Amino acid sequence: MYRNLGGRPGAVLAAVAVAQFVVALDMSVVNVALPAIRTALGFAPLDLSWVVHVYALTFGGLLLLGGRACDLYGRRRLFVLGLVIFGLCSLAGGLAQTPWQLIAARAGQGLGAAAAAPAALAMLTTTFPEGPQRTRALGVWSAVNAAGGALGVLAGGILTQYAGWRWVMLVNLPIVAAALALVPLGVPADPPPARREKPDVLGAVLATGGIGLLVFAVVRGDSPGWASPATLVTLAAAAVLLAAFAVTESRTPAPLLRLGLLRSRWIAGANVLVFLAAAGQFTAFYFVSLYMQQVLGLGAAATGAAFLPFSAGLVAGTIAATRITSSRSPRVSLVPGALLAAAGLAWFASVRADGSFLADVLGPSVLTSVGTGLVLAPVAAAATTGVTPREAGMASGVFNSSRQLGGCVGLAVLATLAAHHTGAATSPAALNAGYALGLAVTAALFLLAAAVAIAVLPRHCPAPPTPRAAKPAQTQLKGTPSA
Repeated sequence: MYRNLGGRPGAVLAAVAVAQFVVALDMSVVNVALPAIRTALGFAPLDLSWVVHVYALTFGGLLLLGGRACDLYGRRRLFVLGLVIFGLCSLAGGLAQTPWQLIAARAGQGLGAAAAAPAALAMLTTTFPEGPQRTRALGVWSAVNAAGGALGVLAGGILTQYAGWRWVMLVNLPIVAAALALVPLGVPADPPPARREKPDVLGAVLATGGIGLLVFAVVRGDSPGWASPATLVTLAAAAVLLAAFAVTESRTPAPLLRLGLLRSRWIAGANVLVFLAAAGQFTAFYFVSLYMQQVLGLGAAATGAAFLPFSAGLVAGTIAATRITSSRSPRVSLVPGALLAAAGLAWFASVRADGSFLADVLGPSVLTSVGTGLVLAPVAAAATTGVTPREAGMASGVFNSSRQLGGCVGLAVLATLAAHHTGAATSPAALNAGYALGLAVTAALFLLAAAVAIAVLPRHCPAPPTPRAAKPAQTQLKGTPSA
C-alpha cells in the first residue's frame, strides 16, 4: 500500500499542512487588495471581479480531474507539480503589468491548487490509517485550512497598506518553497502502478466543462441577472454536461468518478454537509467583513485584525473536534458544532448600524468560529471513511469540489439576496439590513447541515480494516506511535 514506501507521517502532515495553508490563504488574501489592483493596472470596473472569479472557476472546475489524476499518476507527483505551478503563477501575478497578465496568473494558480489540494488530502488518508491517527491528522489539516482562509484577510490588509498589492501574490512564494522543501524529508515516493489505466478523457472533459460552466453561471449570475437568458442558458448547458458525465461514468471501465462511491452514506452525507457548511462559512465571512468596513468604518488592516478572534476560534474548534471524535462517530461533533455555528450566526444577524466591534462582532465571532471548527475536521474524516487507497484521490476531489462549489454558490446567491434587499440605498442602515438578512440565511444553512448529519450519517463508525495475517506490515504506519 502507498503508506509503506518509506514515508514519515510527520513530514507528510507538515508538507500537507503548509500547502493547504497557502491554498486557503490565496482564496481570501487578494480580496482586500482589489481597489489597489484596479488603480495600479487600470482594470475596467466590470473586469476587476475576474481576479477573484477566474481562480474560483479553474480551481472548482478542475478539482475532480485533479483528484483522479492523483490516483492514476501518483499523489506525490501531483502534489509537487501543483505546488510548482501555483508558485510560478504567484510570481507571474506579482510581476504582472497588465490586467490580462494578472488574470492569466490567477487562472494558473487555480490550476495548481486543483492538483495540489486533492493530492494533499489523499496523501493524508493513505498515510494515516482510519481511526484516531487519521482523525488527528485531519484535525490539523482542517485547522490550518481554516486559519489560512481567515488570516488571508489580515495578511491582505497589512500587505496592501504597508508593502503594496503585489505582495499579496508574492507572499505565496516562501510558503510554497517551505512545502516543497518538506517533500524529500519524508513524503513517500509514488508506488509503481499495478496496471496502467487509460485516463477517462471524455469524463474529464464533461466534468470540467459542466462544473466550470456551473461556477461561471453562479459567480456571474448577479451581473446579467439570475433570470436572464445568458444565465439560464449557461446553467442548462452545465446541467446537460453533468448529466452526460453521470451517464459516461456509469459505463466506462475506469471512471473519473465511480458513482458507487456516492452510495456510501458517509461520503454522500459528508459532501452534502460540507456544501452547506462552506456556503454558510464563506458567505458569513464576506458579510461580516463588509459590515466592519462599510458600516463600522474600519480600515482594511483593522478589519483583518478584527478577524483574529475568529481564526483562534476556528483552530480551537478543530482541536476540540479532533479530541471528541478520536474514538467516536463524527456525528458527535458535527451536530453540536453546526448548531453552535447557527446560534452564532443568528446572533450576528442582530447587528446594528450604530454598533461596535465589541458589542456586535466579538461575541458572535467566537461562537460561530468554534462551532464551524467543530464541523470542519470531522466532516473531512467522514468524507474519507471506508475509502480504499486506490480511490483516495477520487474521494478527495469530490470533497474539495463540494466545498468549493458550496462556497461559490452560497456567496453568489446570498450576496445577490442582500443586494436586492438593500436596493440602491448606500446608507449604513440600509447596508446593515442587507447584511443582517444574509447572515440570518447562513444560520439556516447550518441548521440544515445539522439535520443532514442527523438524518444521513450513520450513528457508528465502521470498524477499521483488519490487518491481513500474511502481510501485517501493510497496515502499520512506519514510525508512527500507536493511538
